[in-house]
Amino acid sequence: MDIREIVITGNPVLHRPCARVEHIDDHLKELVQDMFATMELAPGVGLAASQVGVDLSLFVYDWVDDDGIQHRGVAINPTLLLEPPPIGPLDDDEELEGCLSVPGERFPLRRSDRVTLTATNLDGNEFTIHAEGWLARIFQHEFDHVLGVLYVDRLVEPHHTEAREAIHQVGWGVPGLSWLPGRDHLEG
Repeated sequence: MDIREIVITGNPVLHRPCARVEHIDDHLKELVQDMFATMELAPGVGLAASQVGVDLSLFVYDWVDDDGIQHRGVAINPTLLLEPPPIGPLDDDEELEGCLSVPGERFPLRRSDRVTLTATNLDGNEFTIHAEGWLARIFQHEFDHVLGVLYVDRLVEPHHTEAREAIHQVGWGVPGLSWLPGRDHLEG
């Protein structure tokens, strides 16, 4: 198991839809193990293959809810059905989101409260999860990565401008930038 570098916004692999996974083999299983180890050290609750520079339609997630239940898995070639998001002003605390590919920045983003994820697991079996709350947010965030969309791309004003300025100020938004969990001590 290796810790992989996490690419930062501006890397082309983050900004285009990912290629479909055609075969589940030992190489893919090793990638998934590396992604779990990288996500844990980062630390994060989700990580898409594109975030470690791999153009494949998959993500991993690992989150423990308020009842102590662990939600951990891999979603290969995911699809996501969303209920309409709630209407009203953003809650700057409850809807705050961050991303390991935009490390250290957090902005509020409206997401749907309920989603249905359908994907394939590492055994090649299709599964469906009906998620709500924070798990639904994790699935939406990671599915966006599969589509080539970062959460900062979805922000509304004034947060969109704030995010763009923060990214510009630290010199991100260009190809070739990454960080290594455990070495660079960044948060996302």
